[in-house]
Amino acid sequence: MNRRRMVAVGVLVILLIGGLLGWRRQRGPVHYTGFVEGEERILRSEVTGRVLEVRFAEGAAVEAGAVVAVLDDRDVAAQIEAKRREITMYEAEIRMNEDRSTMVDSTSKRETSARRAELAQAEAAATLAERTFVREQALASSGASTAQRLDEARAARDQARSAVDRAREMLARAEAEQTNSAMAASELEMVRRKRELALAQLAELEVRHEKFTVRAPGVPTVVQTQYLWPGELAQPGTAILAVIDPRDKYVQIYVPVADVDRLHVGRRVEIELDSRPGKRVAGEVSFVADKANFTPEKIETRSDRVGQVYRAKIRILEDVESFQPGTEGNVYLG
Repeated sequence: MNRRRMVAVGVLVILLIGGLLGWRRQRGPVHYTGFVEGEERILRSEVTGRVLEVRFAEGAAVEAGAVVAVLDDRDVAAQIEAKRREITMYEAEIRMNEDRSTMVDSTSKRETSARRAELAQAEAAATLAERTFVREQALASSGASTAQRLDEARAARDQARSAVDRAREMLARAEAEQTNSAMAASELEMVRRKRELALAQLAELEVRHEKFTVRAPGVPTVVQTQYLWPGELAQPGTAILAVIDPRDKYVQIYVPVADVDRLHVGRRVEIELDSRPGKRVAGEVSFVADKANFTPEKIETRSDRVGQVYRAKIRILEDVESFQPGTEGNVYLG
């Protein structure tokens, strides 16, 4: 009885081995199943605003850089207009101050130069009058000059001193005007700085204003999903549309640990869709994850390790636009 059981078990093992070998032969070339996907790009709002218009519906073709959505920009547009008026006011004030500063500066310099010359002349006349008075005083003491001539010399000396005092006062006024000219130049520089600040603020507002218009990427795309409709409120980071480049698609597959060494970035492969049996197109490995997916919490046996898989992307190189996202197919290593 035991011999019969042993023989039966042996026959069963042989049949199972034969069946497995047959299954492996029927499986054919090494391949991995995956789905066609596109590099989806989410177009998001960068500002807060009410959606006024979404110009492309799902499935619509979008030209490179086209405006896909418009948000309500009235607040920022009003700020831009107010800032432009402020800049215009500063520019008018600058022109007025420039004219006044140029005129005052030129006049004050000429006036100061003239007043210094007058003071020098008055001081020279005063010195001469003082010497004349001293000489007449000495002559009058010796009887060589008359009292009248001494009085005349004294009067001339006093008049010369008064002229010096007036010249000094006029010079002081001219120098004060020159100081005012320097202050006017300082005020002019202050207004210029205010204008530069306003220009910088205007540039920031204009950059922000541009964000109320949402544009497509710089390549032709197709709308996959619409997330917002006119009348809804967009916040910074809110998705508005999802688009894909119809010429940039790939098949995403998951490769067991035992086979991951077969795939490396740049390797050429072949892709066959279930909807197009028998027709293969060229593909290329563009990405292999550096970490496994579906990893158990604890790896204790070989079966646990074999259960891990690595995500990979196979870029489609031929007839790309005919591959529809979501279509299933196989990737052959060739």
